[in-house]
Amino acid sequence: MVCLCAAGLSFRKQPPLLSLTCPLNTPSFLMKMLLGLSEALPSLVETKFRTAKASASLLFSPTEVSVIRTSTGIPFQLRYCPTLAKKPIPKNESDASKKKVDPFEDPPQALHIADIPTSSPSHLLVLNKFPIIAEHFIIATKFNKKQTHVLEQDDLEATYACLKAWHDGTGSKQQRLFAFFNSGDHSGASQPHRHLQFLPVDSMLEGEATSGWDLMIDLMLSNSTRQAEGKLLSASSSRRHSAEANLSHRDTTCSEPTGSELLSTYEELYRAATGAVDTYIATNPGSLALHSVDGGNSPISYNLAMTTAGMAILPRRSEGTMLRRDDGSEIGFVALNGTTLGGTMMVKHQEEWDVLRRQPEMLDNILEAIGIPRQTMSPARSRVSSVLP
Repeated sequence: MVCLCAAGLSFRKQPPLLSLTCPLNTPSFLMKMLLGLSEALPSLVETKFRTAKASASLLFSPTEVSVIRTSTGIPFQLRYCPTLAKKPIPKNESDASKKKVDPFEDPPQALHIADIPTSSPSHLLVLNKFPIIAEHFIIATKFNKKQTHVLEQDDLEATYACLKAWHDGTGSKQQRLFAFFNSGDHSGASQPHRHLQFLPVDSMLEGEATSGWDLMIDLMLSNSTRQAEGKLLSASSSRRHSAEANLSHRDTTCSEPTGSELLSTYEELYRAATGAVDTYIATNPGSLALHSVDGGNSPISYNLAMTTAGMAILPRRSEGTMLRRDDGSEIGFVALNGTTLGGTMMVKHQEEWDVLRRQPEMLDNILEAIGIPRQTMSPARSRVSSVLP
């Protein structure tokens, strides 16, 4: 059985058991400094989404949802959205070759949430125009930076600030946000202007239909993954306080990562991912090529995921795979993006939806086709260590 390498790092600076009681009701320094919003982020996004949906400024496509599992029990949300299969396709080559409009250069006011920070903004928040999950929104650079370049510290700071602001919310109920990033031809990326995307976890949960499902990144960063060997597995490491004697004095507080620590975590995971790709190419000649690094592009395709708890990366070797019937005939191509690290995937056609629910073991083949075999993750290249047997 081939397992995919997907590395994760926790933001905790102390052992997990000592951080279970860390208070999260105080607005974070990063959130206050980097967002500067006039109201709480969850209520701001909710109001904007409701208004945009009512005015048809965005096109919300509801989905049917079912939880399927890999052969070893790892849960994935399977979402069926036939509406997206009806999106217009360019009629001829000239239509396809026309310069794509940058949706983040000057987004419609109906979709624009805010510029952040409010003084000298470096990023903007905007609603996704074609969401399948309510309140799906995006953070993009104000200046058109490339999606295929490595992320910078301010990208990670602004992303974490949004995650924390959402978590803190306004009421007694804490809410969660899942962030993901697609980079490279094999990652599921659709826009060249640098952006990360946010999905409210509450919006991803749909009652009984999603019973038994957890965010993949949560499983990766949790010790519970020790009991869940499977196709998409992980590596994880806790960032511990440098002075071991101080640990017992930090059981009721939880330090948030600084901007430099966020960048260091990302760079560590990125090095592990590039190392895995290099090893895979060396041991499988002709099966995969590095991307051109002209202009500062990354040589690899990958997905990144982030929550307030940690960060994870998934190096990619293909965008998806073809589903086939027993006789070898084609059913349809299934593509995956960074939501894979959230434990969710989407299909657009009835037969794809039916066959994956009927034969969930096909999920193993899909995951195996998109990523890098886990054994190519060299411990020597990174401090990440396996949390799985």
